[in-house]
Amino acid sequence: MPGRSGPPDWMARAARLLRDYKPLAGVADELMDTEGNVRSVWINFLQDLAALPKDELTLATSRGDQYLRDAGVFFRHYGPEDGAERDWPLSHLPLLIDIEEWHQIAIGLIERADLLERVMADIYGPGTLVRDGVIPPDLLAGNPEWLRPMVGVRPRSGSFLHHVAFDIGRGPDGNWWVLCDRTQAPSGAGFALETRMATARAFPDIMSRSNVVRIARFFRLFRDAMLDLRNGDGSRVAILTPGPMNDTYFEHAYIARYLGFLLVQGEDLVVHNGDLMVHTVSGPQPVSVLWRRLDSNWIDPLELRESSQIGTPGLLGALRAGSVNMVNAVGSGALEIRALMAFLPRIAEHLTGKPLALPNIATWWCGGAAARDYVKANLDRMTLDRAMSTGLPFDHGEEVTIAGRTPEGEPIDPSRIDTLAGSLAAQEIVSLSTTPALENGRLVPRPMSLRVFLARTPDGWQVMPGGFARVGNSSESANVAMQKGGAVSDVWIVGREKDAGETLLKPAETGFRRRQTVSLPSRAADNLFWLGRYTERAEHKIRLLRAYHLRLAETGRPDLPLNEYLADYLETLGCETPMATTEDVRAALRSAGSIRDRFSVDGWNALTDLLRTMERLAPKLRPGDDAARAMSVFLRKISGFSGLVHENMYRFTGWRFLSIGRAMERAWATSNVLCAFTSEEAPEGSSDIAIEAGDSIMSHRRRFAVGAGRETVLDLLLLDALNPRSVLHQLTMMHEHLRYLPVHHEGPRMTPVLRQVMRMETDLAVATADDFDDARLSEVAGETAALTGLLAQSYLR
Repeated sequence: MPGRSGPPDWMARAARLLRDYKPLAGVADELMDTEGNVRSVWINFLQDLAALPKDELTLATSRGDQYLRDAGVFFRHYGPEDGAERDWPLSHLPLLIDIEEWHQIAIGLIERADLLERVMADIYGPGTLVRDGVIPPDLLAGNPEWLRPMVGVRPRSGSFLHHVAFDIGRGPDGNWWVLCDRTQAPSGAGFALETRMATARAFPDIMSRSNVVRIARFFRLFRDAMLDLRNGDGSRVAILTPGPMNDTYFEHAYIARYLGFLLVQGEDLVVHNGDLMVHTVSGPQPVSVLWRRLDSNWIDPLELRESSQIGTPGLLGALRAGSVNMVNAVGSGALEIRALMAFLPRIAEHLTGKPLALPNIATWWCGGAAARDYVKANLDRMTLDRAMSTGLPFDHGEEVTIAGRTPEGEPIDPSRIDTLAGSLAAQEIVSLSTTPALENGRLVPRPMSLRVFLARTPDGWQVMPGGFARVGNSSESANVAMQKGGAVSDVWIVGREKDAGETLLKPAETGFRRRQTVSLPSRAADNLFWLGRYTERAEHKIRLLRAYHLRLAETGRPDLPLNEYLADYLETLGCETPMATTEDVRAALRSAGSIRDRFSVDGWNALTDLLRTMERLAPKLRPGDDAARAMSVFLRKISGFSGLVHENMYRFTGWRFLSIGRAMERAWATSNVLCAFTSEEAPEGSSDIAIEAGDSIMSHRRRFAVGAGRETVLDLLLLDALNPRSVLHQLTMMHEHLRYLPVHHEGPRMTPVLRQVMRMETDLAVATADDFDDARLSEVAGETAALTGLLAQSYLR
């Protein structure tokens, strides 16, 4: 690829970038050839990169990082801080591959995917590979991912594999090798999208000039293929996730939102008369395509792992009945074990009569005497690990032996190989090629592996033009796993001409048709409801805390009757200190995290920003003016979040549950405040507390020409339908939302919660302040609290 004309000193600037770039001996390098010359595919990119001033290069990388933070992209890191969310580790420079070389890689991976499909069909079908001695029976019988209940179950679509991935690397000789096969529930396609977006933000001009092949077409074809797998009965495509604590949950939610599919957990699903159904607020709805993002053993506690809390009882029965297509087929993890790679070359010869165009790294299963003898004689150039483990050959656990030595550096006793035999597999030590990474304004070589995704379509396998590269954090280590400090870079397939720019959605040729709104899963409705409640609860507590600390600032005396009374009330709410309010915001964030596929990026960022602000300020606040000022900051931020979410959300069923939660919490909190601060036992000044808690100071001044008293407070905060803070107004809002919620056909025409809301709304609408003594107010508070149970009974079961 010829370089573009540029300023005459670009090579000098490139030399500045490349000053520390020294390819490792005996290792292939993606940027430079064996003669130390920049490969042609990199010349234009390097020229453009060198033209950037140092401060502009720093700004470019910060733009990429900022995009990922704004988008909320994270992975869950497991280690000393189990389950901690970590920012997506972006390696800012992309990996560049020429399109002609990529075509050859794609051909080899499609061939391998077809081979694995045939292996899968055989090991769950006639078993000829075992019968003919191509696969040792012990290897299959001892495979924990080979699931006997699935033997003889033919997928409804006719295919076992629909979405696969391969980790590949370039060896010292320049050839690409398959490092491991991902056929169970391969992760990373969504992360590849976000990594592409972040890199495009970092280098928009360079990317637009680099003829990079876009990846949207891959997702459009796969989405359309998934939709074509439906039964044609109005059923849905759903993505099955283990839930928010999974390390790649962000991707599950992102892909569901990007492709327009339903995101479900095992508890959302039920099998009824052989059909797979999802619990929705409209009742059970059919699901005929399920994209599985959890390991097979966990999906059905009736027939597989009985301790599973994330599966759906009876799901295997639905697969046998042919009512649902699974992506990928249950049991496909059997293809991922390390030891099987020792036999794939022989399997390819047996089934196709020719060797694989893209071979895997040399592997030996120690179940055979000849293989054991060879491994023992060549331990110095091998890794030794569990035969049934999966993953890259350098992503080993603590038991791995590298070059004949344990992780502690002790030499391994060769007799141990004879003792463990079939439980061990050996592989050649991998010398990964290096790719440039940016460190302190200069390029340095770092080891990398490439993950490539394939999707089955009616026209055959489609290969994502790129994927993502996992990049090591030092030149000495080949460990590129993110859990071990590795980073991720985008992969640019560089064409000869500018890409056509196809997007996920093709323009309509004859107008458009509005899609029917998808039914809301009950679990999602529950989380939206509690998101509304928790944010409103936090706001209510913040207002009460501000009222308390304002009075401390004015009087300096916590022992005054009103201050003591308010402090006691805050204690009943578990809100003695400003730090207590952060628990409600954390709970709101957990609810939002469970519905990331339905929650906007702006809303997520606003909520996380609120929590970060509270966690930063709350622990060091001094009572009085300092705390009161901080509460005002919190109020502005939480009000901004509420306004953003409630004003911008599409008015679908989920928005109504969010709004019902907010109204129900506000009605309950206001009722309790009125019980406490308008009672005969409340000290002088309590009415003002109630008005402040209800954010109605200005309204009270406009409506009444007298100071706050019991009657005016009750009239404004209990009975005034025009006051958006009153209990009656909340009931009216709940009534309006509940009228739009679906009613199950087999149930009564009016749900119990709607009936109770209408009854309460009518009672308050015709009442006056004089009708409410302390006992009647307490009844209103109790009836308001009971609405949550009635809503759950109607919709959240």
